[in-house]
Amino acid sequence: MPTRLRAAVVAIGAVFAVTLALAGCSSGSSGTAAAGAGSQPIRVVAAENFWGSIAAQLGGDRVQVTSIIANPDTDPHDYEATAADARALATAQYVIVNGVGYDPWAPKLVAANPVTGRRVLTVGELVGVPDGGNPHRWYSPPDVEKVIDQITADYKALNSGDAGYFDQQRQRFETQGLARYHALIDQIKQNYAAMPVGASESIFVPLADALGLKLLTPPGFLNAISEGADPTAQDKTATDRQITSRQVKVFVYNSQNATPDVKALVAQAQAEGIPVATVTETPTPPEASFQDWQTRELAGLADALAKAKATSQ
Repeated sequence: MPTRLRAAVVAIGAVFAVTLALAGCSSGSSGTAAAGAGSQPIRVVAAENFWGSIAAQLGGDRVQVTSIIANPDTDPHDYEATAADARALATAQYVIVNGVGYDPWAPKLVAANPVTGRRVLTVGELVGVPDGGNPHRWYSPPDVEKVIDQITADYKALNSGDAGYFDQQRQRFETQGLARYHALIDQIKQNYAAMPVGASESIFVPLADALGLKLLTPPGFLNAISEGADPTAQDKTATDRQITSRQVKVFVYNSQNATPDVKALVAQAQAEGIPVATVTETPTPPEASFQDWQTRELAGLADALAKAKATSQ
């Protein structure tokens, strides 16, 4: 993470002058628009498109959402901010960043543009996860619910005249948009609680916890792969042994971060007849909604768990 942070700081320096200039000409108008009651859509900027998808659906036609990280091939840790990003943030009335060290370039850009009346949601702060914790909060269903509540509350504060509309959008999103997402979570919790599983990196930890699965992979291995570091020989040996001895019944890996170590583990799991499920860092395809992306992954995980349970009986 420190190396990635240094890369982000260099990127911020490249756009710092642009952001300061834009801030000077936009702060007054943004503050006035934020206090208004609905004549213009709320201008929203999300650092990542998974939060942007949720923000867009909760806001409907009363918001205009721009997501900075939208390319599945882009690593949010190492992203280099552009002048276009600075321009978007300079006129934003509402900004959503992940925090927890995941997108350090984003709060730096926000700080370079002190816009009157703008609200900033930092997800890590909202859910109580400090820097150094697991940043993958969009894989935590309880945290997703907290974000939904906060975005709705912030929209109502920014545009009180449309408070009823935002309540309706939230209800529709929960009861319709997230219906299958919630159903799959409940299904997995009820049918596969405490099943031992393995994973390639820490991205899966919040979801495994929420689903009641027993994640056996050493935390050191999970964190090393997630951070782009080499796992220790001890953690690698333990992870290999869990697969070759079939201690784990399903193996979950991030297909957007398939390092040689991860590919070897996936191949070994398949050779041992252990079902494999995939997750990704960001939505695939990039235009997929949060719920379509997540339900597809949950359905794949449920299928893998069902196969594992059937072979063990």
